[in-house]
Amino acid sequence: MSALRNGAMQVRNIMTSAIRPSGIPGGIPASSLPFSVTNRYKLTAYFILFFGSGLAVPFWLVRHQLLKK
Repeated sequence: MSALRNGAMQVRNIMTSAIRPSGIPGGIPASSLPFSVTNRYKLTAYFILFFGSGLAVPFWLVRHQLLKK
C-alpha cells in the first residue's frame, strides 16, 4: 500500500509541476495587460482614442467620399 501511495505522489508531483506555468505572474489583476491601469485618466484617454477612432472611421470615409470631386 505504501508503494502505491508513494508512486501516486510522484505522479502527482510531476503533473503539478508540468501544469504550473513558470515566469508568468499569476493572481495579480491586470498584470498581463499591455497597458497600465493605475492611472485612471490615462486609461480613460486610451479607451476614448481606441474606441472613438474605430467608431469614427466609417463616418470619415463617407465624408471623404461625399466631398471628393
